[in-house]
Amino acid sequence: MKQLIETIVKPLVDRPDDVRVEMDEQESRVTYKLMVNAEDMGKVIGKQGRVAKAIRTIVYSAAGSHHSKRVYVDIVD
Repeated sequence: MKQLIETIVKPLVDRPDDVRVEMDEQESRVTYKLMVNAEDMGKVIGKQGRVAKAIRTIVYSAAGSHHSKRVYVDIVD
């Protein structure tokens, strides 16, 4: 799942080397924390959060068949 998020985000940003994804797994949920360069934050979020919502939709769909836990994607600044 980390690689999927990186594959989606890296082409969107100006500094793809700064893209990092960390996984935080708890009992009932898995949270993927996406970190990008501060200057690329707007590109990842998009107007009115549309890009961020699209990223989350893709990850949730892909995770639905692989995880029995709830999956979340957080964009961390």
